[in-house]
Amino acid sequence: MRILLSGLVRNRKALIGMIIIAAIVLVALAAPLLTEYNPAARVGRPHQPPSADHWLGTTRIGQDVFSRLVHGARTSLTVGFGAGLLITALGTALGIIAGYRGGKTDEVISFFTNMVLVVPNLPLLLVLAAFIGQASPLVIAIILGFTSWAWGARVTRAETLSVKHKDFVKSAEMMGEPRWRIMAFEIFPNLISIVGINFIGSVIFAIITEATLEFLGLGDPKTVSWGMMLYNAQKASALSVGAWWDILTPCFALALLGVGLSLLNFAVDEIANPRLRTGNRLSRWTALIRSGEGRL
Repeated sequence: MRILLSGLVRNRKALIGMIIIAAIVLVALAAPLLTEYNPAARVGRPHQPPSADHWLGTTRIGQDVFSRLVHGARTSLTVGFGAGLLITALGTALGIIAGYRGGKTDEVISFFTNMVLVVPNLPLLLVLAAFIGQASPLVIAIILGFTSWAWGARVTRAETLSVKHKDFVKSAEMMGEPRWRIMAFEIFPNLISIVGINFIGSVIFAIITEATLEFLGLGDPKTVSWGMMLYNAQKASALSVGAWWDILTPCFALALLGVGLSLLNFAVDEIANPRLRTGNRLSRWTALIRSGEGRL
């Protein structure tokens, strides 16, 4: 854990990603302080362009876009991190149990894992959301959590199969430690990097999928989120009438958050896999090229 944290601090990608994520989280937490407008109230003329009173303009029914943006960040982040935590917890627990216990336990968990992996994820989510009706953010997070854990379980199981043959695990077994303690305190700490990559990837997937479901009209219209902003802008034909700020604002927010999480994910992957660390080699090649040009 110390190696991972120290590596993240020194990694440029991780630093930029954490700054972006921290800025978005702070904006979401300080939403009531950043704007005086109610995100659901009509406070201006329909499709009013950005101005001093409305920094990012208004929607078709006169709602302040900036207010909806900062308040919607709360919903999108809550769904993303909540679903990501549930996906990671299920995948990690099932993967470690299947990989360490083996036998019938592994066969049963692997059967359900393969069954979930075979079913296309997005069509399944669309069917479930359509069956439920207007799904709230909590329902969407739960659906994502219980339908998207299989990939993480498969990767965690593979790593557990490798770690369980290490000397420190064998020593713990010879000392008579219970299996749950070996899985929790011997195997799990050595999978932190894999768990971190799984969590960040799950958060990205959850946020994008939630926005997709809401954009398709399967979310709760009373919810203030980035996905519902896209749905309302599309329904109001924002681009057709020239109200670009109505639809580009949530698009830019989703893209910025995705960039921040992706940079952090790439950094964790580089730290966990030394073969991906190309920074030092690129620096050496640059120095060699410059020295060769100087000699010429």
